[in-house]
Amino acid sequence: MVKTASTMLPLGTKAPDFELTHVDGSLVRRSAFDGKPLLVIFMCNHCPFVKHLADHLSAMAKSWQELGVAVVGISSNDAEAYPADNPEAMKIEAAERGYEFPYLFDADQSVAKAYRAACTPDFFLFDSQHQLAYRGQYDASRPGNEIEITGEDLDRAVRQLVSGETLDEQQIPSIGCNIKWKPDAAPEYFDPNGTA
Repeated sequence: MVKTASTMLPLGTKAPDFELTHVDGSLVRRSAFDGKPLLVIFMCNHCPFVKHLADHLSAMAKSWQELGVAVVGISSNDAEAYPADNPEAMKIEAAERGYEFPYLFDADQSVAKAYRAACTPDFFLFDSQHQLAYRGQYDASRPGNEIEITGEDLDRAVRQLVSGETLDEQQIPSIGCNIKWKPDAAPEYFDPNGTA
C-alpha cells in the first residue's frame, strides 16, 4: 500500500465522459446525469481507507441523492492482481453496504486517468454544468486516528453547491491507498513513493 493524496484537479474542470458497466450489468454514462450535480467517487472494496467510511458513506450518499445530486462509485483497481475488487466482488459489496448509487468498474483504468484520480477514496463533486466544484477529503477521519467519521467536508460542499452558495476554494486533499494500476500502466502523476 502506498499512502497517496488526491491530485487536486483544478476547480472548474469539466467532468470527463465515461461509459462504464454497473454491477447490475447495465451501462452507465456520465451524460445520463446532465443537468444535475454529480459526485464521482473513486473507491474499491479492499482498501482500509474506504472500508473505514463505507457504511457512513452509503448513508450520506442517500441523503445527497435526496437533494438531487447524482452519485456514482467507480473502482479502477487492477482486478487481476486484486481479485477482491473484481466486478463480482463489487456486486456483493454494493449489496452488503446498501449502496443505492451505481458502482461501476473501470476495467481499462482510462476513466481514473481522465479524472487524474490517485487514491481510494478520491472524491470529485461537479455542479449541474458538470464543472468541478470540490475535490478533497470526506472528513479528517482516517483508520486508526480516533477522529469521528462525519463526512463534514464533503457534506458541506454538497449542501453549499445545492443551495447555490460559493464553495471555499481551500480544500484538503483526500488520503488513501493508491489506485492499483496495471503493470506498466501507472499514469505520469503517480508517485510510487507516496505523496502523503
